[in-house]
Formats: sequence, C-alpha cells, structure tokens
Amino acid sequence: MELSQNQDNMETLAALQELIEVVAKLRSPDGGCPWDLAQTPASLTPYVIEEAYEVVDAIKSGVQDAIAEELGDLLLQVVLQAQIASEYGQFSLEAVAKGITQKLIRRHPHVFGDVTVENADEVRQNWEQIKAQEKGESSAESQKLSTKLSRYSRTLPPLTAAMKISQKAAEVGFEWENIDGVWAKFHEELQEFQQAVAQESPERQQAELGDLLFAIIQLARWHNLDPSEGLQGTNQRFVQRLQKMEAVVNRPLTDYSLDELEALWQQAKAELAQE
Repeated sequence: MELSQNQDNMETLAALQELIEVVAKLRSPDGGCPWDLAQTPASLTPYVIEEAYEVVDAIKSGVQDAIAEELGDLLLQVVLQAQIASEYGQFSLEAVAKGITQKLIRRHPHVFGDVTVENADEVRQNWEQIKAQEKGESSAESQKLSTKLSRYSRTLPPLTAAMKISQKAAEVGFEWENIDGVWAKFHEELQEFQQAVAQESPERQQAELGDLLFAIIQLARWHNLDPSEGLQGTNQRFVQRLQKMEAVVNRPLTDYSLDELEALWQQAKAELAQE
C-alpha cells in the first residue's frame, strides 16, 4: 500500500513539474506565447475569479471529468501567478506550497502538536486565534466586530460579503425587531435610489444602488433565502428562455420588433414552466 502511495505521489509530482515547465515556456521571451507574455498579476485577476466559480459550478454538477478539468484551470492560474512573480524575483511556486503547508501545520496543533480539542467548534476557535496572532492582531482587536466585517468586505464576493456582514451584525443585536422594519428600510432605500437616479450625480446613484441591494439582502436573510443562489437561478432562467427563443426563430433576434420579442419570451417562459 505504501509503495503504491509513493508511486502515486511521484506521478503527481511529475505531472506538476510538466505543468510548471509548460507555463514557463509560455512565458519565455524566446518562443513563448504573446498573450501569456502580455499578462500581469492584475490582468489575470478576473480569470482567477472566473475559474474559481467554474470549479464550484462543476462540483454542483457532480460530473467528475468536469470537476477535474476546472480544477486544472484553477491550478493553472496559481502556477501562472507564481511564474510571473518568480520572473520578478518576488516569490516562487515553492514558496507558495511551503507557505500553505506551514500554515496548515500551525493552525492544526491538535493534529501536529499536543493540543486537545473536543469538537469542530474548538478547532475553529483555535484557528481564528492562531490566525489573529499570525496577522499581528491582539486578541481584543481580532474579536472586534469591525475587524471581522472589514475582512469580509475585502475578500468575499459582494453578495456573499453583504449577507455575512448582516448576519454577524444581527448576532450582536444590530437588528430590526421584526420584518416590517426590514420592509420599511427597503422602501426607504428604493425611494432614495429613485431620487438619486433622477436628480443626483453618478457617484450618489452608485451609492444608493448599493444601499438598495443591501436592503434586499436583509429581506433575503430574514426569509432564510440565499441572494447569490436566487440571482444565479434568475441568470440561468434568462439564458434558458433565450435558448428557447432562438430555437424557434429563423433570423437574428435583432431583426424582430420589441413586441415580437416579448411574445417569444412569454412563449419560452410558458414552455419552460411546463417542463
């Protein structure tokens, strides 16, 4: 069994080495790919996010080949970022791997040390305490609500961050007494957004749009709904209806009038509802 495991590890390392060499070749000024050579860490950021979401979508599908493929695309982004950084003498893929390995060991003293834990909650508490120490935060500072919420706002997708922030604020009592207050806040923000669109600067319009979206997320939280899942479902239904429309037309959609498009849309919507 151990021999088989060692063989698997060697094959995995060989595959990773081949990937590293391919990426290095793509970035080589001598015969490399012009597109890859033009990339920077910042220009690749959208692809990191996109590939992460595609991994999630593949996992939800349950199709193993798709999961493996999308994980490969995400791994490529890690290797490419490390390759670019190494070219500028900043850090290497080796440093990335060593860094996460050491972090895992530090944050699991119940596995790699002599700390005893009773359950997963104690594991999480230890993790957060060690994490705060690593970041140079005092215990009191790391426990501040604003410190936690600031981290969410910086690192999570906006919809997810808004839900997380509102949940944590509610846990300390920063909450409406009942759902009527949440609905009142929604209508208040809707009115302010409408006024901003009609009379105020683009900056104010953007700010009021954010406030309105945050109010909608509060409604979702009170009704135990996931706004990200809800929006994703709407996106999928929109695309499905367009697919239905395009399946029955004989010319580009741009050649149809608005009334004709609306009729096709309603037909597609009815057909999907029956499926």
